[in-house]
Amino acid sequence: MSRTFPSLWRVRTALPVYACLALAALPALTGCSDASPSKPPAAVAQSPTTAGTPDAEATAESPAKPVAQAPVHVTIPSLGVNSDIMRLGLNTDGTVEVPPAEKGMTVGWYTGGSVPGEPGPAVLIGHNDTHLGKAVFHDLKKITKGADITVRDEKGTEVHFKVTGRETASKTAFPTARVYGPTDDRALRLITCDGAFDAQGHPVDNLIVYATRR
Repeated sequence: MSRTFPSLWRVRTALPVYACLALAALPALTGCSDASPSKPPAAVAQSPTTAGTPDAEATAESPAKPVAQAPVHVTIPSLGVNSDIMRLGLNTDGTVEVPPAEKGMTVGWYTGGSVPGEPGPAVLIGHNDTHLGKAVFHDLKKITKGADITVRDEKGTEVHFKVTGRETASKTAFPTARVYGPTDDRALRLITCDGAFDAQGHPVDNLIVYATRR
């Protein structure tokens, strides 16, 4: 994907653009805010997910490849995470959506990336905290290398991933290429917010967990 990576972590209207959301009207430190990987690489953002989309090149002589099914549920046994998955797209400014605060215990899948289990990076986004309290990825920082992540699709098929690493990155230097960039692996990324709070009560870092299909 040869592309210019856009600026990172901008705000959508009154709400921040990634996990760990705090409503702007609430006092500081009520939740995790400003937690989005901002704009993904242009080619990724402009390419819709293949889930539910037939192969346009298929012919009578060349039958269509099996259609990848959208993810609907994720479990991380070691952390006690057991969540449905909602779909996330892009905001009007091109930044990635996040689950609303009232769905703080629900993980979101960025539909502009890969389907979990298919080649390329699939991205799951979860809040750390919201103004309502602890959220689905609150304990993500405790995940260990080798831990299992299981994603189930619409047809009930489960795909298992093995955690290969994690990193904490400043929101001012989000590793867009590493998270969204091309890969031959069937990769999974989990993202939430992390770190100390700034003067506005927004966490200054993001936690990124890397995993590959077993």
